[in-house]
Amino acid sequence: MPLSLNKNCIWVLALCLFLSLYWVQGRVGLGPGNQEWDYVEVRNGSHLFYWLLYTTANVRHFTHRPLVIWLQGGPGVASSGIGFFEQLGPIDIEGRLRETSWVHHVNVLIVDSPVGTGFAYVEDHGSYATTNRRIALDLVELMKQFLEKYPAFRNVPLHIFSESYGGKMAPEFALELHSAKKRGQVDCRLESVVVGNPWTSPLDSVLSYAPYLLQMGIVDEDGYRRISRLSGQLAALVYDKQWLKALRKASDVQDEISASTGNVFIYNTQRRVHEDEVYRYGEDKKMSDFMRTNVTRVLGLEKMPVWMDQNSTVFESLYDDLFKPATHIVTRLLEETPIKVGIFSGTLDLLCATPGTVNWINRLKWSRRSEYARAHRTAFRIDGMLEGYEKHGGRLSMFWVLRAGHLVQQDNPAAMAYILKYFTEYE
Repeated sequence: MPLSLNKNCIWVLALCLFLSLYWVQGRVGLGPGNQEWDYVEVRNGSHLFYWLLYTTANVRHFTHRPLVIWLQGGPGVASSGIGFFEQLGPIDIEGRLRETSWVHHVNVLIVDSPVGTGFAYVEDHGSYATTNRRIALDLVELMKQFLEKYPAFRNVPLHIFSESYGGKMAPEFALELHSAKKRGQVDCRLESVVVGNPWTSPLDSVLSYAPYLLQMGIVDEDGYRRISRLSGQLAALVYDKQWLKALRKASDVQDEISASTGNVFIYNTQRRVHEDEVYRYGEDKKMSDFMRTNVTRVLGLEKMPVWMDQNSTVFESLYDDLFKPATHIVTRLLEETPIKVGIFSGTLDLLCATPGTVNWINRLKWSRRSEYARAHRTAFRIDGMLEGYEKHGGRLSMFWVLRAGHLVQQDNPAAMAYILKYFTEYE
């Protein structure tokens, strides 16, 4: 073979290899679009699980769209279950395509966190997270290894979205990731952290229950007084830093709410729920069976620890942290970083009721606080329909979402899509 031809062949082969690396990304998972999934040992014997969904948007390359990390609440509810199949993934457990999937617009990185949640697991010599900061540091370690494996995402705008207990996890994760970037330990373009119906200030949420229920007409004055009395007792325990007793008192508060309201659905007070219907966030036998059979088989995880819909050990390990507020972390994000902070709240939620969220937001103190305080709250409409209200100032944004409870993506996906685009600015 002539030398020139040999060089041409080498060039063509190299070009083909480059194109294959550039265009062909991921494996066939569940639903349309390429996907990747793997475990990351974030500490000795402690493993997180991620599921990367490459965008199916009509773009020349996946790096032309942002990467959004999704963290479920709980703590201990699996993103790989409810997040993927009930909220924002490409299909549901029946295999039906989801028209409102985020993958149509952005790349999505679904993470089972803390360790022991969903497909994530802890070996006998490993340990569970006992603090919110430990959760955050584990997530930073996951991102270090993820970006080493997928370096193309280092220059892609990164956004962290979460809901419920994620309102504690996501802000601290964002702060620790920003700090790791400043130290040169991780290379990423973190631009925003967005929390939905957040458990960021647990006491504010609990203290809003009685007035919210009274003003909505769900309890009368007697119910209001009973719930207020128990909430006050819980507040005293929180102020005294008796965290386990506060958690137990929270059960008494919820029991009284159930008795005083005729068992109103706390995740959406206006949803019609049959008296025989039992719902626990993230726990569903049909979902669990599907994850442990179909999904486990498709992802080739049969030899790995069984998928957990709600690992009680994850929850119990965090007893001392569950009622601690994370508002100081939000303040640090606003004061010490360039990261945008977003909060959205379905106004029909009771568990993390909107009035409680507004209360802790109004108490935040940072140098640009006056910008947010002076900003006008405006309505946002989609296709002419009023979907909610928004307010922006000092890198802080708040969205009030109508016709939605705790799970905004499920109750009002149009409003959620509006919020997603506001922060990610995908074209």
